[in-house]
Amino acid sequence: MKTVIVVQARMTSTRLPGKVLLLLAGQPMLMRLIERLRRVKQADAVVVATTTNTTDDPIAALCEQLGVPCHRGSEFDVLSRYADAARLNDADVVVRITSDCPLIDPALVDQLIATYLEGGCDYVSNMLPPTWPYGMAVEVFSAAALREAQAEATQASEREHVTPFIYWHPERYRLRNVESSENLSAQRWTVDTAEDYELVRRLFETLHPTQPRFALADVLAIMEAHPDWMRINQHIEQKQARPDTPTSAEQTP
Repeated sequence: MKTVIVVQARMTSTRLPGKVLLLLAGQPMLMRLIERLRRVKQADAVVVATTTNTTDDPIAALCEQLGVPCHRGSEFDVLSRYADAARLNDADVVVRITSDCPLIDPALVDQLIATYLEGGCDYVSNMLPPTWPYGMAVEVFSAAALREAQAEATQASEREHVTPFIYWHPERYRLRNVESSENLSAQRWTVDTAEDYELVRRLFETLHPTQPRFALADVLAIMEAHPDWMRINQHIEQKQARPDTPTSAEQTP
């Protein structure tokens, strides 16, 4: 059984264009994310899914430089782009990470993969409902469910956000959530705006030089030491796939 992490990324983010190549501790954000995902013990591969637009040529070039497989597909039908990336890389189990989560903790990704592999579910998330910091969103699901979503999803929101077709149908798919022991959802560590980037840039510049393999607990310690940093992006409203659903995978980078 092959487990593949698929990272969706594009340069034309609506709120912060080009964010995936903004520098964090001297290297592009996408590179920092891939570095962290390569430490996930239960994943067999990391793949980037970007678009065929010429604006995303720099993403493909970075992937080539890093030796990371890169699939290019539709900008707007992200579901098909994602499903094709998984299929072309022979995935049985798919781990969805968005490129605006460079602080993702590899141990947390491993925890969700392990939960999925225990059996008894088709989809595992840690944001149904959110109890982890935004920027720690992980989804793990079967490639079969992803193929079904690609074939059957009709709503624009389902095709733009990849997984809603699965978690909007709990009568069809067995869903499971992994909660944090402490509600940390007030923390916003995703990168969707200039303010978000400023916070994450500070965190990387503080942690990475001495702790390049820093974990979620290390980020929390820095935030506790700098309580004023939460105000940098506290006013930013989180985008959602649909107002009446949990924000498990709302980000479309």
